[in-house]
Amino acid sequence: MITHPIRGLVAATHTPFHSDGALHLAIVEKQAAHLTAAGVHTVFIGGTTGESHSLSLEERLALTARWMEVSKGSQLKVVVHVGANCLGDVCALAAQAQKLGADAISALAPSYFKPRSVASLVDCCAQITTSAPETPFFLYDIPSFTGISLSMPDFLTQGMERLPSLAGIKFTNPDAMMFQQCLNHSNGAFSVLWGTDECLLAGLALGATGAVGSSYNFAAPLYRRVIAAFENNDLAIARREQMRSVELIATLAPLGYMGAAKAVMKMLGVDVGPARLPHGNLDAAQTQKLQSDLERIGFFDWVAVS
Repeated sequence: MITHPIRGLVAATHTPFHSDGALHLAIVEKQAAHLTAAGVHTVFIGGTTGESHSLSLEERLALTARWMEVSKGSQLKVVVHVGANCLGDVCALAAQAQKLGADAISALAPSYFKPRSVASLVDCCAQITTSAPETPFFLYDIPSFTGISLSMPDFLTQGMERLPSLAGIKFTNPDAMMFQQCLNHSNGAFSVLWGTDECLLAGLALGATGAVGSSYNFAAPLYRRVIAAFENNDLAIARREQMRSVELIATLAPLGYMGAAKAVMKMLGVDVGPARLPHGNLDAAQTQKLQSDLERIGFFDWVAVS
């Protein structure tokens, strides 16, 4: 195992597309600058928010290459999500990430033909990590998408023996008891990244020190205030800011979260284009109403960078 703590907010970035759905990699530089200005210094690329399952292998390789090019020489750290149903593709992505100097890699489990046991999951991860043995590896646990609900403490126990580059888990799982077990596994040796934006304060209260989320792309200042208030023991402010997050997510979700989130990015001057099918996108009337709703709740003031 590798001790590799990741602290603070990690933005799960969107994959930028042209209006016709083709990759628009020129936008990556603007995404990086926007996040840096908002105080986010680590990105998680090609994950759920990055629509990885709607990208070809060639597109994912190109996306990683572009992010690594843009981040070179900067303070921005890049975690590359390499997970897919084809382990051959996963290994190719992992090898590229290591070659280009990614800070870490992450992978969700194959989710069509599913591993039925922790041992089988570790077998899959062993194949992945062999392709990038020097790069810290984070399992991406997201049972709501993969349909795989296995014991993550058991995964860490078995992974310690078989995965020399295992660094922790991206924990997008509502099981708060399991989160605590993972966080305290082996005297806290693993980095367990909280993955539920609208409940960040709960994660902090349980001991989270790092969090990966999609809304950190467009609302990082809000979440930074949650963290600062928590660290200052000002729970009243922390709860107020967290409730703003809840209002924000509740405003976006009914419209189709991916398309709505990408529309918000355009409103903030970072046009990451449309979402790919099967995600939907907002029409002009929906976009106008969303902007009005966001103005009404105070969103643009919440996320202003001072």
